[in-house]
Order: sequence, then C-alpha cells, then structure tokens
Amino acid sequence: MLTRDDFLFVVDKAPLVAVDLVFIRNASEVLLGKRLNQPAQGYWFVPGGRIRKGEPMADAVIRVAGAELGLEDQFRSGQLAPRLIGACEHFYSDCFAGDCGIGTHYVVLGHRIDVAESFEPLAIDSQHAEWRWWPLNEALIADSVHRYTKNYLTLEG
Repeated sequence: MLTRDDFLFVVDKAPLVAVDLVFIRNASEVLLGKRLNQPAQGYWFVPGGRIRKGEPMADAVIRVAGAELGLEDQFRSGQLAPRLIGACEHFYSDCFAGDCGIGTHYVVLGHRIDVAESFEPLAIDSQHAEWRWWPLNEALIADSVHRYTKNYLTLEG
C-alpha cells in the first residue's frame, strides 16, 4: 500500500483506473449511495473504487462489492454477475485529500449488475451515508445525482 503522500503524488501525476458497479433492480431502478468523501462528496453515485496495482479487474469488482456493499460472497459464487458496459473518464477538481490544488482523473470501467426486485445491499461502508434505490427516470434528472452516474444510465453495454 502507498503512503498518503505517495498516493497524493500519484493522483497528481497520473490517471487512476477504477471500476464502478451499476446495480439495476427490476430493470427500473438504480442503486446509489450518498457520498461522504471527496471527490463527488454530497452527490448520489454508484458504488465503485480504484483497481490496485497487480489486481485483476474481476478481483477489483469483487473487492469493491464486498467492501462497499457486503456482497463479496454473492459475486464469488456467481449469484451476481457483472457485465462490462463501457469505459468512462471522470475528471474532478479535487481529490481524496480535499481541495488541496490537486484534481483527480479516473478511467473507470463500468459494470452493470441486474438484480431481482427483492435485492438489497447487505452493508454500508464509511464512504456513503446511505444507499437508496432511485427510479431510473428520476435519477437521470435529479441535480443531486452526479452527472457521471447519469452517463452510466444511458450506456447500453
């Protein structure tokens, strides 16, 4: 693991590669978390996280699903099957360390996971105040839903 200062240096000098998880329930709702940390603090956003050096993308999806939603076992067993829907770029004027003059550039691999009507996340992590299912049409027009999340909702993948 990098020290905070080393990671800040990387964020300043290079793009980060990440995975985002777009959970769609009953083909009509998307699972969003209200972000507590930067970047995108205060917005509703899909769960996601960066890929670690040497970590295969599939393993990153499982790790993020486990850490943010408590769903590692469901992914490992195949109960939940992510499908790559596309790559996006996210540019932020701030970073995990706040407004310190360093922006963040992510290259994000979006993954769609279709789930049944009864599906609920098992946990909430320290990065989110709460999880909420949003009707797709509402999420697309709500100011509190981040524009990068809205981009995923228009990908066919």
